[in-house]
Amino acid sequence: MRQGRTAPGRGALRRRAALRLAALATPGLGMLGLGTARAQGGDWPNRPVRYVNPYPPSGPTDTLSRLWCARMSEVTGQQFVVENRSGSGGNVGADVIAKSAPDGYTVGLGGIASHAIAPTLYASLPFDPHKDFTLVGGLWQLPNLLAVNLDLPARTVPELIALLKAHPGRYTFGSAGAGTTLHLAGEMFGQMAGVQMVHVPYRGSAPAQLDLVAGRIQMMFDNIPGTLQLSREGRVRPLAVTSLKRSPVAPEIPALSEFLPGFDIVSWTCLSAPAGLPPAMVARMSALSRKALESEALVKAYRDLGAEPWWTSTEDIASYRAAQEARLAPLIRASGARVD
Repeated sequence: MRQGRTAPGRGALRRRAALRLAALATPGLGMLGLGTARAQGGDWPNRPVRYVNPYPPSGPTDTLSRLWCARMSEVTGQQFVVENRSGSGGNVGADVIAKSAPDGYTVGLGGIASHAIAPTLYASLPFDPHKDFTLVGGLWQLPNLLAVNLDLPARTVPELIALLKAHPGRYTFGSAGAGTTLHLAGEMFGQMAGVQMVHVPYRGSAPAQLDLVAGRIQMMFDNIPGTLQLSREGRVRPLAVTSLKRSPVAPEIPALSEFLPGFDIVSWTCLSAPAGLPPAMVARMSALSRKALESEALVKAYRDLGAEPWWTSTEDIASYRAAQEARLAPLIRASGARVD
């Protein structure tokens, strides 16, 4: 009897052990699959995302960033928290992004300054602009505005060019600093129009705007929001925008390309992340960003500020960045701008 009872007991134990192993193995395989999907970014984001803005709070770049982050929070159901890390023309924040873990939970603002100008402008950088980033896709483009002091006897671009050719080196143009898109817009204008102006760099746009209104400088290339407001108040005279086409926010102002074919220099930005992100995560980031940028509310808010939503694929932003660096490098060298 004891032997008869023992044999079935061992069989039962074997069956129970097999069932336990099967029960453990199935969830294990499921968790492995889920872990793989998460590692590849299929469920990104599943927690709050840190967004590094390399510029100070309260400016146009900060406002545009916060609008995008707010819309991304609505689209994804996760918070996008803006962290301002300004300094060195955007290089401090770019370095924070470059040195973060490539897990998709630290992203930030990249663009023309850190990814197309900095490689030529700076003798050395704390990051490699070509290897240390994943550029996910475009965010917005912001044209610059050429405005002149009201006392300057030029009401159109052709009149300005004629005036500058008649008096080479007499008139000054201001910018927010050497090597900025505002400075390079002036240099490009000088080269393409065949005129000579004196560049006066400032520590930001605000003091340059004050001197433009006061007549201490005669011209200025500035991001469109601030100077457009001054023009609408009748304090400066707008002559042209620096994008290929007229700006939707001010369609009455011509584009410089209408007088100087091919003239095009804008402040462009992109979603930047550390190098090494899984391709599936990058693709999901790009798709969700596109959804946010196509929101009617966001499009209106951007255009009210003079910016144009600008989604691009990951491949397109990489090639665009390279083309921009190649185009701007000779201009930077010719301007003499250099930071050692």
